[in-house]
Amino acid sequence: MHDSLRIYLYIFVMAAVTYLIRLLPLTLIKKEIKNTYIKSFLYYVPYVTLSVMTFPAVLYATSSVWSGAAALAVAAVLAYMKKSLFQVSLAACGVVFLLELVIV
Repeated sequence: MHDSLRIYLYIFVMAAVTYLIRLLPLTLIKKEIKNTYIKSFLYYVPYVTLSVMTFPAVLYATSSVWSGAAALAVAAVLAYMKKSLFQVSLAACGVVFLLELVIV
C-alpha cells in the first residue's frame, strides 16, 4: 500500500470514529437522562477534557519542565486559596520567569 493511500485511509478512519462518537449519543438517547450519577458524570466531562488537554502543555510550554511544574504547583495552591484568576496567572508567570532566569 502506498504511503499516500495509507494517509487517506488514516484520515477516513479518524473522521468516521469522530463522527460516530458524536452521532451515536444523538441517535440512541431519545429521552431525558434522569440518573443522577450519569448526569453528574456528564456535567464534569468538559472540565476533565480541558484539563487533560491543557496539563501536558503547561509542563512543556517552557524551556524547562521544572519551571512549568513549579508554576503549576503555585497556581494550584493559589487557586485552592480562592485567589482571582488574574492573581493565579500572574504568580504562575512570575514563577516561570524567575526560574527560567536561574536555570538558563
